[in-house]
Amino acid sequence: MNIFEILGPVMVGPSSSHTAGAVRIGYMARKILGETPAEADILLHGSFGATGSGHGTDRAILAGLLGMEPDDSRIPDSRTHAAAAGLSYRFVSGNLRDAHPNTAVLSLTAGDGRRIKVQASSLGGGRIMVNQIDGIRVDFTGEKPTLIVQNEDTPGVLSAITYTLAAQDVNIATLQMYRNQKGGYAFIIAETDSDISEEVLCQLREKKGVLKVIRIASEEDW
Repeated sequence: MNIFEILGPVMVGPSSSHTAGAVRIGYMARKILGETPAEADILLHGSFGATGSGHGTDRAILAGLLGMEPDDSRIPDSRTHAAAAGLSYRFVSGNLRDAHPNTAVLSLTAGDGRRIKVQASSLGGGRIMVNQIDGIRVDFTGEKPTLIVQNEDTPGVLSAITYTLAAQDVNIATLQMYRNQKGGYAFIIAETDSDISEEVLCQLREKKGVLKVIRIASEEDW
């Protein structure tokens, strides 16, 4: 157990789960998209939907989408900053099946029209879990350096990814693979003991069957 787990996150309150965790959800979704979105449709489930407004969950998610961290003093004014950044957004409350009470679904559109859909939950103490990307189940926290590879579900892709990482002395801490259907699309999620260089990312993007490569820095680098 580290000092963060004992004392909780350094944050702008009032709630570690509804505010700090919500900032991290927005921040993580922004990282997965690769930029501040131009449009965001956000569904708040369970406690997020019921009490999120009072805890500033909406403002916190917007702050994360704008690249703010949980201790940023601008979080309470994130709606103003979103307007200045040209971020169009809409919040709705809804119910999801078998989801954590503090869950948000963020449907984001980039300036060039690219879209992603990220579902993530706030676990308490500022910690989060990303549950789905574009409808495909994933489970990762972003607390370690994380590699996300979207690929065609074809033989050889996983071995090509792991071989490339091993050749560059990148040690894999956890490795997961998810797909929507046989022969469809898949995600490879690798949490690593060290960050992954841009050179390695370029090598991975050139592999046959690889559609997208995303690098998430460790939480300590936020």
